[in-house]
Amino acid sequence: MRDYRDIIIRPIITERTMKIMADDNKYTFEVRKDTNKVEVAKAIESIFNVKVVKVNISNLKSVNIRRGRYMGKTKAVKKAIVKLAEGDSIALFGDEE
Repeated sequence: MRDYRDIIIRPIITERTMKIMADDNKYTFEVRKDTNKVEVAKAIESIFNVKVVKVNISNLKSVNIRRGRYMGKTKAVKKAIVKLAEGDSIALFGDEE
């Protein structure tokens, strides 16, 4: 069994994810590509001491991008949107408890 801290790579913080965090109590994380919903839920519950209600996972493909005359690709990531139980929260910026 892997360590739970190896499953969660980083939180994804954008305007859209901050809006769903405030409205629906959902948090978005980048996770390893070989994980499933059960492993993500157990990892979030053990790391942050919260109750996970639901996990949605989506695979984001790489996209061709252009910077001037140079072509490149973004990296492909696996994203997990985690819904927490009512009253639970995760302190992403250290201002919450």
